[in-house]
Parts: sequence; C-alpha cells; structure tokens
Amino acid sequence: MQLQQIDRVKTITKEDFLQNYFKPQKPVVIERFIEDWPAYTKWNLDYMADVAGDKMVPLYDNRPVSHKDGFNEPHARMKMREYVELLKKEPTKYRIFLWNILKEVPQLQKDFKYPDFGLKLMKGLPMLFFGGKDSYTFMHYDIDLANIFHFHFQGKKEVILFDQKQNDYLYKIPHSLITREDIDFHDPDYEKWPALKKAKGYIANLEHGNVLYMPEGYWHYMRYITPGFSMSLRAIPRNPKNLAKAVYNIAFMRYFDQLMRKLKGQKWIDWKNEQAIVRTHKAL
Repeated sequence: MQLQQIDRVKTITKEDFLQNYFKPQKPVVIERFIEDWPAYTKWNLDYMADVAGDKMVPLYDNRPVSHKDGFNEPHARMKMREYVELLKKEPTKYRIFLWNILKEVPQLQKDFKYPDFGLKLMKGLPMLFFGGKDSYTFMHYDIDLANIFHFHFQGKKEVILFDQKQNDYLYKIPHSLITREDIDFHDPDYEKWPALKKAKGYIANLEHGNVLYMPEGYWHYMRYITPGFSMSLRAIPRNPKNLAKAVYNIAFMRYFDQLMRKLKGQKWIDWKNEQAIVRTHKAL
C-alpha cells in the first residue's frame, strides 16, 4: 500500500476547511479543535462507566461474516460498567459500534457542541465507538457515504483511509461495504493480496482530543493501539453520485444481500468472498 500521512493542523477556520479539505475531498486531522468542550476534560473510560454503567451495550468482534448474521447484528451484550472493566483489564476483540448517545445517555449531549464546519450535521446521530488494545474494524465504508467528523477520546488509534477510486485494488466484497475480512491492513501479505501494492491511501494516529475528517465514502480501517473510544458526527454526501449510491445502499443493496443470505446461505457468502479476489485480479 502506498500510504501518505494525513495532513495535521492545530485548529482550522470554516473557510479554510471548506477550501482546503471539503472541496477537494481530502482528509485532515485537527489536533486542538475541541479543548473548550466539557468532553475534552471529562470524557474517559471511567466517566463513561459512571454515567452509563447500567446500560446494556452491543458488542462486536472480528469473526467472519456469516449468512446467519443480521445487518449490524451484535455478537454479544454486556453492561457498560463491565465492558469498561474488561477494556482496562486485558486486550479484547469486543468493540462497541454505532452506539447512539442521544438515545442511550442524553446527558452526554451537554458535554459537546455541533461544530460549524460549513456542513449541515445530522444532529440526531452522534455515535460512539469503543475498542480494546489491538482490536480493529474491518476495512469498510459507511452505507450512507457521509462526510464524517471523528472525535477521539483516551488513548491512541491508528487510521488507514482510501477513497472510492481505490476500489479495484482493495478486494472489495460485492453487494457489501467491506473488503475481504482476512486481510490484515496493519501488516498486509502482498504475496497473497498483490493488488494492495497499487492502493494509494492515507494513514494517521489519533490521540485524545483529535478530530479526523473523513470525506464522502472513504474506506476506513481503525485499530486501537490502546483502549479508547471515539464519537462520530456526520453530514450527508453533497456529490450527487455519492448521494445516489447512498440511496441505493440503504433502499436496495442491504435488503438484496439479506434475501440472498436467506436463499443461498453460506454459499452466498463464500461466492462473494471468491468474487472479491476474481474481480480484483481481473482489474489488475
């Protein structure tokens, strides 16, 4: 993979963000943008255990997708307090994914603001993501191809990004939003996955208080170097092509995939995994 460091700035104005990053659809890490938020000093794992300790949270791990899995169906559940204790005690593959804090713990909304980046943020969808040491997300892009602002809290996290122009090199699973799950994007095997050598992307490490802007439809892989968590705010895609893809994904693609899982079972999953290799190597 040909990875370049994501641009880093201490802070940024709305005008500079729109001109230098949103219009060219280029990622950026803003290092000191949220230091006036109460969340900057308050949000850590212990605080989350205090304010949401009795909440049952959905947990996901890195097991391969099965035809039996529903769309974004969690693999386990436990109380937030118990999950935080697990994160602090030992490495775990369990992650919290797409946890809506407005719905689950409304008081947390008092700790942050909706920043004015010149984009209309979806204020009903602030999502939290948690992970333990060395846990990671599969390389994927979001179903709505949104512009994403990713605010990181506690610890460190590695991020690798690709734009949609790199699809031919990433072993994308058809009728899906992910790449082959057996690819280790942190340390890829180029003999097994030769197309990855041509993929051009971005890399950065996030620390407490950093904000990452991910442009529309960007692929992202995230690995927790230490236990920590992040919050994402999103804005709908402005590019008509990306908006059309988002509508297709939400209104048709995910339901078609669910139907084929029911009709063909694991054969459908196996066929898609095989096609990811066939189509990628054909494109080469």
